[in-house]
Amino acid sequence: MEVAQPKDLEQEFRLARRRHAELCRQKWVFNARSRIIGGDTEAWDVQVHDQKIKEATEKARHETFAAEMRQNDKITCILEDRERRDRKNLCKAINDFQQSFQKPETRREFDLSDPLALKKDLPARQSDNDVRNTISGMQKFMGEDLNFHERKKFQEEQNREWSLQQQREWENARAHQKCAEDLYMKTRLQFDQTAMHLQNLESATRKAVCAAVKEFNKSQALESAERKIQEKKQEQEDSLAEISSLLRGDLLSENPQQAASSFGPHRVVPDRWKGMTREQLEQIRLVQKQQVQEKLRLQEEERQRDMDWDRRRVQRARAVLLSERQQQRQQRDLRRALDCSNFSLAKEQLLQKKYMKEVYTNHPTEDYFTQFNTRSR
Repeated sequence: MEVAQPKDLEQEFRLARRRHAELCRQKWVFNARSRIIGGDTEAWDVQVHDQKIKEATEKARHETFAAEMRQNDKITCILEDRERRDRKNLCKAINDFQQSFQKPETRREFDLSDPLALKKDLPARQSDNDVRNTISGMQKFMGEDLNFHERKKFQEEQNREWSLQQQREWENARAHQKCAEDLYMKTRLQFDQTAMHLQNLESATRKAVCAAVKEFNKSQALESAERKIQEKKQEQEDSLAEISSLLRGDLLSENPQQAASSFGPHRVVPDRWKGMTREQLEQIRLVQKQQVQEKLRLQEEERQRDMDWDRRRVQRARAVLLSERQQQRQQRDLRRALDCSNFSLAKEQLLQKKYMKEVYTNHPTEDYFTQFNTRSR
């Protein structure tokens, strides 16, 4: 079983196009008015004439482009010469202006590049208090001042005075330290005596506190034991009450009424719900059976629909196959008729050639066209 495919349709379209072209060619061949033997000289002459016109037009267009390019090259050369002259004049004017109005002596930073700067400048150091001798200039260091000897003598005298003053301060400090040590020893003895007295008082107080704490702990232990006994007894009573409450409650007895919701009969409380009843389970099973039957019915309908579509596809494929065979038979008949018509035309042309050859051989040349026209009539 064959089914029509896109490539089959494309092949059928090509065959139809070839058949149409063949029919057009037959109309042109079998038409005695338009059919001639040999080439079409008039068409060739028209093509040659058109080609010459095209070449002449192309040549004229190229010559026009060449003339425009030459004109553009001339204009470019003229503009370049003009730009070169303008640039030269501008440079000359700039140099003249600099030489006339921008001399080196008039510049603000000329003192940095003045060749006579060293001759015009002052010495690096004129005195110790020269304001030009800054720290970054490094023209004056410690100990290189002009009054070095007087300063050295004054420093020696100052050192001697400092040494005498240090000796006096050292003797005074030693005397003060000795007095402080004697005072410290006296104070230390007093502190030791006071500490011993405080320690004795602390021992007596600690013994009294320990006795009081011992009595208090004993009373607290008795109260704690009594309280534990009471708590244990109360806990047992609470446990018995809770157990009895749970045994009589709805949770362990699984009362279905406890799951009823206040929002409606169709809703339940999730944490109290113990499952569905037997009637609800029977209803769910019935609905499931109905769903299974509905699904089987839908599957059967889909199967019948698929079988119907398959049958239609087979019928369509069979119809396409029959039409293709019918078309092939028509093509064979058409080809056979075309071969017969071509054979008859070839035979007629051969007979016509033989006749024309006989006429040309048996009769003069000037009577050829007269006899041919007479025979044609």
